[in-house]
Amino acid sequence: MKTGTIMEKLPVIVGFGGYNAAGRTSFHHGFRRMIIESLNAQDRAETLAGLAVMCKIVAIKDGDYVCQDGQPLTLQEIETRYKQQILDATLVRRIEKRYFDVDNVSWQQSVSPNNAEATTFVLSNRHLPQPTPASWSLKKIDDKNTQVTLSENTDIYVTSLRNYGVKAAGQLPSNFDPGDHYNARFHPKGLQMTVMGVSDALHSTGIKWDKIKNAVRPDQISVYASSAMGQCDENGSGGMMMSRQKGGRVTAKQLALGLNTMPGDFINAYVLGNVGTTGATTGACASFLYNLKNGVEAIQKNQARVVIVGCSEAPLTPEVIDGYTTMGACGTATGLRELEGIGPEQEPDYRKSSRPFGENCGFTLSESAQFFVLMDDTLAVELGAQIQGAISDVFINADGFKKSIPSPGPGNYLTLAKAVAAARDLVGMEAVQNNSFIMAHGSSTPQNRTTESELLSRIATTFEINNWPGVAVKAYTG
Repeated sequence: MKTGTIMEKLPVIVGFGGYNAAGRTSFHHGFRRMIIESLNAQDRAETLAGLAVMCKIVAIKDGDYVCQDGQPLTLQEIETRYKQQILDATLVRRIEKRYFDVDNVSWQQSVSPNNAEATTFVLSNRHLPQPTPASWSLKKIDDKNTQVTLSENTDIYVTSLRNYGVKAAGQLPSNFDPGDHYNARFHPKGLQMTVMGVSDALHSTGIKWDKIKNAVRPDQISVYASSAMGQCDENGSGGMMMSRQKGGRVTAKQLALGLNTMPGDFINAYVLGNVGTTGATTGACASFLYNLKNGVEAIQKNQARVVIVGCSEAPLTPEVIDGYTTMGACGTATGLRELEGIGPEQEPDYRKSSRPFGENCGFTLSESAQFFVLMDDTLAVELGAQIQGAISDVFINADGFKKSIPSPGPGNYLTLAKAVAAARDLVGMEAVQNNSFIMAHGSSTPQNRTTESELLSRIATTFEINNWPGVAVKAYTG
């Protein structure tokens, strides 16, 4: 393609990797977990073995699979012994206690004593708050202790436990901890996943990074990576926001590591040693595509020849889930029971919590880190890279005036129509009509179920596409 006299480069995907509820992304391992019922015997056995290692069910010793007692295992033995355990440890499922106990979530319950007699207790002098609350009356007992008398209707916060309404999420495979694989001290989980995910993507190219780096100028390497939610766990913004209420202290790292630019910063500083262009764009669910657009344009404009794009999100904390639940966005156990027509004493099928385009009750949060390694087509050929795909363009449009930020708008129609038109111009209308498919947003909310269906139907009608296949990966990964 030409723009004036300048030859426009074609961005191609030469590597992809990351981690999510389906396992490791590179070499289609995660994809094979999602379609495991359709795999042939050899591919199924290899997929299960890889997941078994991730879940620490089996190990690799001297190139062989071994069980916990060191005895060697064949692929067939791994499948026979551990298949169900491996399947249960992946994809969307009940939230595991390594995150938090969904049946007993810690809560600060506000209570106001209202007794005829005053409420009195004794505190160590060093535990007395400063200044003394107006509702407290103090009486010194000795040099170490003071008697406190509370006036009526004084608010007291008591640590309590609650049964959480949201009980399912798309979690990394059971027992897989990205922090186990490098020196991850004090790194929020989202950044641990970033380091692991981008390393997986780089290894998937089959070309040593030094060879790629030496083939271009230092300023021809770009990184566009971000996190829409930032780092919300104890080592990031979450810990910083909660420290005062918990009587703790903010650390020197929590604010900096909590920034949503940190995935890109970590890739530049700790993985690549990059001095080229960098950026971090966020756009809720579309953050990956925002960064991808930046990367594609950098290659097309000849501003970069190698680009890393991606996102990392680790939002599985009670506080973040609270926020989405209060919005009415998250599917709850009660909602799933209503869909399945079962009573409150029965457990719903948490595996089917995310139901794009079906009868649903809300979306399912998940954690994931995903990255592409892009090159211009000329460089990819020069280095002998295996080309996984090409990206001619990425379209993003705003939604104009609307009553609610999360609600859909006209930008969706513009975006998808432009994408279909671009594909038509690139490969022809017949190919689009007969050999294309839609990777749908499929968020599994009642509103999305109807609005996205309407969007797809109208665009298909406009371009005369019949029987348009559609898939929604969130059904498996959240």
